[in-house]
Amino acid sequence: MTGKKTVAPATASDARYRAPALDKGLDILELLATEPGGLTRSEIVRAMNRSPSEIYRMIERLVARNYICRSAEGDRYALSMKLFLLGSAHPPMRRLVSQAQPLMDEFSRRTFQSVHLVMQEGGCAAVVAQASHQATWEFRLRVGSQLDILTTGSGQTLLAFQDTAARARILQAIRTDQDKAADIPAPDGLDELRAAGCRIGPSRQLVGVTDISVPISGTDGNAVAVLTCPYIQRIGTDHAPDIAVSHTLELLRGVAAQIALN
Repeated sequence: MTGKKTVAPATASDARYRAPALDKGLDILELLATEPGGLTRSEIVRAMNRSPSEIYRMIERLVARNYICRSAEGDRYALSMKLFLLGSAHPPMRRLVSQAQPLMDEFSRRTFQSVHLVMQEGGCAAVVAQASHQATWEFRLRVGSQLDILTTGSGQTLLAFQDTAARARILQAIRTDQDKAADIPAPDGLDELRAAGCRIGPSRQLVGVTDISVPISGTDGNAVAVLTCPYIQRIGTDHAPDIAVSHTLELLRGVAAQIALN
């Protein structure tokens, strides 16, 4: 714990509508929001200046509801991604989608390929936007589809472009969703994927599809979303251009950069 931090008590002006249990839960969340490395239960108790029993019960409820998570060692607590996901259901995510959609539409028009935008949702990667060309042949993912983070190109890219703490939170969310008792290891090759700045590889779900995935970075450097083009090589049907994977990657990176700047 950094320094001797304590939680400020509620002011007299809001005492009329106090809800002590809710206040304790919110105080714990606000405290952990300032501690990226997490805190032990005893450190939380000292900072809250409350009895251990009432804080322990509240911590267990917050863990059960997935607002906070235990460290792999089980002795520290940190915020999970749930608050972020709740916030993403409101204007910030809608703004991201509204900014991304016309750029994705233009990408599909130029490449005759489909593209989808993926964000983390609990222990999954959710498709929040999609674009495709009105050609005879296409492959696209439905908006709202949930993808496996560990085995899909989108999910692995999302995981690769996170710092250590954020990556651990995502793995914990996967473990919680899958009701696993043991830790879930990260897939091999994430550091190499990050160093490359993208992921290009055969789809693990469909034969003949090459997934091209690039991150959309937030202000902290972590990926807030991923753009994936399930690339299909064309052989002249629909008068569609045969655009190479390398050129498609260049165009997809341009879309991600424009979204990140908006």
